[in-house]
Amino acid sequence: MRFLTLTSRNMKEIYRDPVSITLGVAMPAILLVLFVSIGKNAPVEVFTPNSLTPAVAVFSFGFLTLFSSMLLAKDRESAFLSRLLTAPLKPTDFILSYTLPFLPIALLQIAVCFTVGIIYGVTLNLSILLALFILFIISIACIGIGMIIGSLFSEKQAPGLASGVIIIISLFGGVWMNLKMVGGVFAAIGYALPFAYAIDTTRAVLNGYGLSSIAITLYLVIGYTLLFFILGVLCFRWRTKR
Repeated sequence: MRFLTLTSRNMKEIYRDPVSITLGVAMPAILLVLFVSIGKNAPVEVFTPNSLTPAVAVFSFGFLTLFSSMLLAKDRESAFLSRLLTAPLKPTDFILSYTLPFLPIALLQIAVCFTVGIIYGVTLNLSILLALFILFIISIACIGIGMIIGSLFSEKQAPGLASGVIIIISLFGGVWMNLKMVGGVFAAIGYALPFAYAIDTTRAVLNGYGLSSIAITLYLVIGYTLLFFILGVLCFRWRTKR
């Protein structure tokens, strides 16, 4: 539990910038309203509430990658983290302390997106709990990617690379399109990453598919999340030993 003090400090640092947090929560919700409205006038399956709500939620998690990478990169290049490295903390303690403060933001993003989605017609039954769980898992993966970027790159480089993750989610995650229908390079890249699996799995759950039908893709999402978290720990350990 030694990481809790650092976690508290990081949480204070994050919430000192409410404008960025508001942007990361409100902008996806606005996009959700916009595209659901478009879907009403031009019926397309991907723009229905059940399809669009989880996709926009995953898109919003790209901001977690941005915020987490910026915080870690800034602290890593400052004297603050250098002093902390003399404390009896393990790399996993550091990663946890830079991960946990972002989980409330992830929960808020999910809550806002699904509140808007339910207003516009998202199917409301017990399966929504599984959908929320899947989205929470992929949010942790996005924070893990931020930890990797923040560990490997400078404070100036991290925002650009993390913004690239947001673009990748948007283009190759199947947020605004059906990757299986598009095919080609988009589908190949999309299904080499976890975002499309998370979106497809959550859409399937909201459309009535049971756990047995989505088990494989769910395991893939969990596997990617563990991979990114482990890589975050290894990258942090490597950079702090240089």
